[in-house]
Amino acid sequence: MERLIVIAVAALIGTGFYYWFAWMIKKKSMQEFIQSHLWLMHPNAICYWRTAMALLGLILYFLVDYQVIAIIIFTFAAILDGVDGIVARNCDMVTEWGEWLDPMCDKLTYLPPLIGFAYAGILSVELVWIMVAVELFGQFFARKILALMSHSVAANNFGKIKAIICFALVIFCALLDENPGFINMGDEVLLACIILSAASVVFKFIPNRYYADILSTLNFVCGVTSLYFTHNRWFALAIFVIILGQLFDLFDGRMAEKHGGTIYGPYLDDIADFVSFGLSPAYIIMKSGGGSLAWIFGLIFFSGVAYRLVRFVVVDKKRTDLPEGIFNGLPSPAGALVVLGAALVFPPTWLWLIAIVSVGLMVSHIRFAHFGRVILKQIPKPLFFLASATVIVTIAFILKTKSVQMFGYLILVSVVIYMLGGRKWLPADLQPHQGRK
Repeated sequence: MERLIVIAVAALIGTGFYYWFAWMIKKKSMQEFIQSHLWLMHPNAICYWRTAMALLGLILYFLVDYQVIAIIIFTFAAILDGVDGIVARNCDMVTEWGEWLDPMCDKLTYLPPLIGFAYAGILSVELVWIMVAVELFGQFFARKILALMSHSVAANNFGKIKAIICFALVIFCALLDENPGFINMGDEVLLACIILSAASVVFKFIPNRYYADILSTLNFVCGVTSLYFTHNRWFALAIFVIILGQLFDLFDGRMAEKHGGTIYGPYLDDIADFVSFGLSPAYIIMKSGGGSLAWIFGLIFFSGVAYRLVRFVVVDKKRTDLPEGIFNGLPSPAGALVVLGAALVFPPTWLWLIAIVSVGLMVSHIRFAHFGRVILKQIPKPLFFLASATVIVTIAFILKTKSVQMFGYLILVSVVIYMLGGRKWLPADLQPHQGRK
């Protein structure tokens, strides 16, 4: 309990320092101070300082048994990972060396303690070394190839979320070290980090215009996989892969808007949505029970999603009175979430009522803001990365504990938050709605 308090206090102070610095750096006096103390405050210098702090924390924790001090030092080293980026952007100090140095210092900050905790028996030794191999390949080989191809080597969202999770994993392992009775989901979180690290490397080699189509294809694969799981009555797994499809769908339209796409992209997106958020949830309704009429309510839901998607493509995209980033009716991914969450929480006989409510919201003319294009833009990037990391860690906890009901409540809470946010952030002055969903 003492260590948990230390971690909480250190995180609170470190987060407070981060937001204080983010506020202060907008002032001319702070920028002048940074310019006159580059040896201390240059982004690259901050990278060196935080790496040195992390290595000092490593020595204090594993070699000389000053673990509380080590945790505090490491926490501040992790916080400084965000500070160097703030300085670089606000003081126009972004350099090619800094783009290479920043992720390298991240790795020197969290990989050594992860190795230490692996040999202390808290993490899988095999998984840790796989993580090290993927990280070093990305840092030394992939970046070199990317530089020769004149591609950007800057960190992408996968890498940023992965770094936050790795920092949190180190702190979590320190907590487990003192409290071995806690649920150890370290390996599940570490596996998520490996996947994010590999995705970070792979997506750097892919031309930006293909991002949206790849995400739509992954969404489609999730939908088909869910059908297979449902056929075998593995409902929790079926719902889980649909949630993965939701995450892919969340960003495909935004990637198309930001980087462009192919002529097939909008069609692929619509087909993927139809399978993942219409056909797959409807099949879950039919197979999970609810009496002899379950197939009727599954068909109603399927028809509702089909109508919703056709209306979006044929009517809503062409309307001039519907602002861009605004949905006419609850979007089909959110409608699917209502049914999927309820399937894990409520008795099967309730699903018919939930399906009717979901269809009613989807075919209604109640307007909701697009999560990716409207709501996310209201969320500061650091908070977005932190929230994404939290969701991934929560999913790892659910997989570890196999708590199906907790998974269902998480889904329902998420969709309720979206529905409230989707009503709150309804902009009034956006351009006419165009483009893909």
